[in-house]
Amino acid sequence: MRSEWISIDASGGGRYDAYLSLPPAGRGPGLLLFQEIFGVNRHIRSVADQYALDGFVVLAPDLFWRDAPRVELGYAGADRERAMSLLKGTDPALLAADIPTSLAALRARPERDGRVGAFGYCLGGRLAYVAAATADVDAASCYYGGGIHDQLGIAGSVRCPIQFHYGARDTHIPLPAVDRVKAAFSGRDAEIHLYDAEHGFNCWERASYHAPSAALAHARTLAHFARTLF
Repeated sequence: MRSEWISIDASGGGRYDAYLSLPPAGRGPGLLLFQEIFGVNRHIRSVADQYALDGFVVLAPDLFWRDAPRVELGYAGADRERAMSLLKGTDPALLAADIPTSLAALRARPERDGRVGAFGYCLGGRLAYVAAATADVDAASCYYGGGIHDQLGIAGSVRCPIQFHYGARDTHIPLPAVDRVKAAFSGRDAEIHLYDAEHGFNCWERASYHAPSAALAHARTLAHFARTLF
């Protein structure tokens, strides 16, 4: 496995960085990985490496590059406060504008062999959903995507297979919000999985980490992408 930071031209001018992780075989289907509000930090890079070891070419763009390039934050105290401030100060339209440029950069990589999917966590889960609705991705997997239930107006534009992973004890995304997502995707090529866990259950650096749920979600995500991308 090999990893590096690369630079991507933004649609409105400027350049931003993205973390690229390559599989041991050197080639594979592409995965666009969208970060949480804490930047492309050690955990997100580890997730990219994890899926690279599973055989994918993974690209994780730096979403806060306009205000805090390459920021890396922890999950509590002042770091959490700064992460929330960055989120509030970022125009969602600008985040969405980075989806097609990141996708194009991933598709252009010579190591990418096969289709391209998108996945992400929290903020990144919502962006994976937006990518499924607005960009040319072949599959998506969304972990506890904050605000998806408020953007169901674009659900009809999702044409690719999609997964959703939610924690039953997530105080940020109550179960009625999950039910709205279920209803919007009823009868479609969509999976909605519920875990006995809290928000952020996949992150092994957070207090809410729940290993059984993270392992099961990872297995389901791998099966989903194996079915749709290879």
